[in-house]
Amino acid sequence: MLQQLDHLPDGLLDTEPGDLLSFLGSPTLIHLQGKRQPSLFVSILLHGNETTGWEAMRRLLKQYQNTSLPRGLSLFIGNVSAAASNKRFLPTQADYNRVWEGDTGPEQQMMQQIIREMRERTVFASIDIHNNTGKNPHYACVNQTDNRHLHLATLFSRTVVYFIRPRGVQSMAFGEFCPAVTLECGQAGVQAGTEHVIEYVNAVLHLSEFPSHPINHQDIDLYHTVATVKIPSHYTFGFDTDSHDIVLDQQLERLNFCELKPGTHFCNVRETSEIPLDIQDEDGNRVTELYFSMHDRKINTRRECVPAMLTLDTEVIRQDCLCYLMERYPLIR
Repeated sequence: MLQQLDHLPDGLLDTEPGDLLSFLGSPTLIHLQGKRQPSLFVSILLHGNETTGWEAMRRLLKQYQNTSLPRGLSLFIGNVSAAASNKRFLPTQADYNRVWEGDTGPEQQMMQQIIREMRERTVFASIDIHNNTGKNPHYACVNQTDNRHLHLATLFSRTVVYFIRPRGVQSMAFGEFCPAVTLECGQAGVQAGTEHVIEYVNAVLHLSEFPSHPINHQDIDLYHTVATVKIPSHYTFGFDTDSHDIVLDQQLERLNFCELKPGTHFCNVRETSEIPLDIQDEDGNRVTELYFSMHDRKINTRRECVPAMLTLDTEVIRQDCLCYLMERYPLIR
């Protein structure tokens, strides 16, 4: 059940991520007043083990304990149950960042309640804060490429990813009525990521409006997610061992945000008659053979592409995906 507050409870900002469940009891939406309206919406801990958002927001809010916020702030503290176990989400739960459309389950119904509440209040902008499990640069994601969304994104990083799959993410839902971004802030627990988020959110709180001029193509590296790479559940995988169907390299993360030429080695496989990967494009079509070829137990790229979110975390690979494939996306004016 969602609880809503209009203040910061005493002691909240001193609470560690793993203790938020015992402190708050449930996912919590906190509305704080500021000098300007409408409020900025910030969501954190949609994945319970991605803690940079909470570390940044509690440090930022401590800076304003004795003074007014530059702008109103609505802070959604999400999956506190998973945070208590340091997990992305629990086996009994849906992924909190895949349930922002539809209303068939309790998580979807909670997110629809938040959307209705914030639509009624109106929102200046929406920021959803995440970490990567693999080694990636700091970057922002958008689901629309109009100027307001891109200005909000490039304020965080010149590296921006545009995607429309997967569905059900927070930024896609809020992007229907305000500029919205997802921040990918590197790995959890890294101080540089926390500092970057504090600086960014503080800057957005101080904005009076978004620039009306278009983004200069020289100020942005814009990518488009064109496919999702998953490992079907009936295949086993591992690192540097021939005992699995798919053998991944321990240095796989080094390929994140690298432009791979056709013929680049991606992974090895045991004897199989088909490529043991499920690659789907934005429309859900299987496009495995469009992006990869297989010869002599090696899987190589068939066309130029840029992977992102490659990770060595086997649990995340099973729960989410092995990676996303991207292409450069031109700004057309």
